[in-house]
Amino acid sequence: MPDAPAVIAVDTNVLLDLVVADETVLDCFDTIRKRLPKAPILVPPTVIGELADLAKDEDDGPQALAALRQIRDPWGFQPINFIPVGHGIVEETARKIRAAGLIPGEEINDSFVVAEAALVNTTILLSSDAHLREIDHKKLKEILEACEVSPLIICSPWKIVNQFFS
Repeated sequence: MPDAPAVIAVDTNVLLDLVVADETVLDCFDTIRKRLPKAPILVPPTVIGELADLAKDEDDGPQALAALRQIRDPWGFQPINFIPVGHGIVEETARKIRAAGLIPGEEINDSFVVAEAALVNTTILLSSDAHLREIDHKKLKEILEACEVSPLIICSPWKIVNQFFS
């Protein structure tokens, strides 16, 4: 049986950087498309919600709105949503991640993004957030497996460009 293709998920900050054509983020997606051409790129529900909230902000609004408009076309990313049962799994998984001290308690949305990505069998979650990039992956894997969702790797666009595929 062939291996399942890699699945990529993106955090809000990566999409905001993509809108402004950040060179590292552009190179990251170029690298992913070349090395993992069949990998779907998913946008978790919490990311969509954060962009919608930011779209109302005077400073960040135009950038967030542009990101929302470009998710499907031209970027070709897939926004995802969950049935109510999935939301419950996400909430419980996110709570356990925060309770273990892997993500600060006040970073509820970040814990949701990780849990959402794990629930849909994501291979790599792209994020520029330091507390996500520096997470204890071994401990995270244990929690995700205990919650019966897929373990994942969290890394920055910079790491994709400079370490994984160089």
